[in-house]
Amino acid sequence: MSGATERAKFVSDDGVDDAVLPFAVEPLDVRGRVVRLGEALDLVLAPHDYPPEVARLVGEASALTVLLGTSLKFEGRFQLQTRTDGIVDMLVVDFDAPDRVRALARFKTEALDSARAAGAASPGQLLGRGHLAFTIDRGPDQSRYQGVVALEGQGLEEAAHQYFRQSEQIPTLVRLAVAEMLEGAGGQRRWRTGGLLVQFLPHSPERGRMPDFDPGDAPAGTMVPEFSEDEAWAEAKALAATVEDHELVDPMLSSERLLYRLFHERGVKVFDSMPIRYACRCSRDGIETMLRRFTPQERKDMIGDDGKIGVTCEFCNVKREFAPGEFDP
Repeated sequence: MSGATERAKFVSDDGVDDAVLPFAVEPLDVRGRVVRLGEALDLVLAPHDYPPEVARLVGEASALTVLLGTSLKFEGRFQLQTRTDGIVDMLVVDFDAPDRVRALARFKTEALDSARAAGAASPGQLLGRGHLAFTIDRGPDQSRYQGVVALEGQGLEEAAHQYFRQSEQIPTLVRLAVAEMLEGAGGQRRWRTGGLLVQFLPHSPERGRMPDFDPGDAPAGTMVPEFSEDEAWAEAKALAATVEDHELVDPMLSSERLLYRLFHERGVKVFDSMPIRYACRCSRDGIETMLRRFTPQERKDMIGDDGKIGVTCEFCNVKREFAPGEFDP
C-alpha cells in the first residue's frame, strides 16, 4: 500500500479532511483506503462556478482519482479523463503523486437546463456514452499505462468496478459520495466528497482470481465458467456495502471511526494518513516554454486587442499575459 507505513495506530475521534487513510482487515485479506476532501474540493471547484450537478460529478471524480492515484509507488501522475456524447462531454482529474489534485469539466449549459427540468441529470445521465480512461504517467523515461472503460450511461462507481474486473482483475468495491453543506451564520456553501475503496488481496493468487468473461464474439450459447466467490471477500464486500453516503461526507465522523463501524467485528488496522491538497501544475515559465514552440507568425496571431498574448489555464482559470517582444531572438 503506497504511502502507508506498516505501523498500526489506535482508532481516534479526530476528523481529518483532505486526507487518505489506508487500512487493512487482515482476517479477511482486505486492504483499502478512505478519502475525505473538504477545502481541497472547494479549491478545485472555486475557479469554475459549476452548476450543482456538474460540481457533484467533479467531486465524485476527484475522490475516485485520489483513491486510485494514492496507490502509486512513485512520484508520477495519475489521470482520470472522460470523453463522451453527454452533457458533461469532458471531465479531467489530475493527481500528481504523492498529494496534489486538480480537475475541470466541460458541459453544455442549455442541455443541462433541459435535463434538469426533465429530472434526468444523474451523474450517469450527465456523462452519457463514450469512454473513461485511467492513465498512469511514470515520467519521460518510462512507458505510460492506460486502462479504458466504456461509458454507457452508468456512473463513475460502476465504471470503476468494470475497470477492476476487466483491467486489473482484482476483486474491488468502490463507494463515492458528494454533499453540498451550509456552514457558519452566513450560510456559506461548502462542498465535501468522500470515497471508500476495498480490495481483496489474499496471499494465494487463486483465491483472488476474477471470473473469466465471454470475449463478446463467441458463438451464441457459449458457457462462461462458474465463479465461486471467496467467502472472506463475500463477507468483506457485504460489510463495506453497508456504508451510507452521509457517513462518507460527515465532517463529524472521522475516517477511523467510519472504518471501525464497518469492520470492528473482524478488527481493522489503520496506517498513517496521507494529506491531499489542491495544486495546479501550470506556471508562467511552463507557458512561456510552450509559446516558444510556436512560430513567430503563430504567436503574432495570438496577440489580443491589448497588444499582449494572453493564456488562461483551464484548470485554475489564471490568466497570464506576455509581451510579444519577450519572444524576440
